[in-house]
Amino acid sequence: MNKAEKQQVIDSLRGDLSQAVSIVLTDLSGVDVETVNALRAQFREQNIKCQVAKNTLIRLAIKDTPVEAMNTLLGGPTALIWHEEEPAAAAKILKTFLKENINSNLSIKGGYIDGEVLVEEDGLKLADMLGKDELRAQMLGLIEQVPGTFLALLNTPARQFLGVLEAKKKQLEDGEG
Repeated sequence: MNKAEKQQVIDSLRGDLSQAVSIVLTDLSGVDVETVNALRAQFREQNIKCQVAKNTLIRLAIKDTPVEAMNTLLGGPTALIWHEEEPAAAAKILKTFLKENINSNLSIKGGYIDGEVLVEEDGLKLADMLGKDELRAQMLGLIEQVPGTFLALLNTPARQFLGVLEAKKKQLEDGEG
């Protein structure tokens, strides 16, 4: 790889990683090509980017950026996996992959989110985060729930008062009858 190609990889990585909301770092060495291709196909389906690069190029790409903190995870073969909108997307696919391929040699080096470096298997904790759609559904549920609860609270005193009036009416009817 000549100097111009290296610079192109550095610039591309810098641009892509600056858009990433989280990054998972893995070591794919020892994983057979067929398995890696299947995993990459899953990533493509979810618009998740996966790039294997030399650590020196990654270090140059993340220098003086917020993701520079993950320098400590760079050692040995490194694959960077990220999504530009969903922090948990890459980790969820990796977690599922590891459950389905117990004997796989894939190892998690760690992860990165919001200035925090997650070491080793902690990188998979990103998979436990709710995705945007799940959070939106929760918010909509709360938004729908609040007016209903509010209306029920407003109606409760009126219902109770009506109950008192009906009891008094029945008492008066029983007393007259």
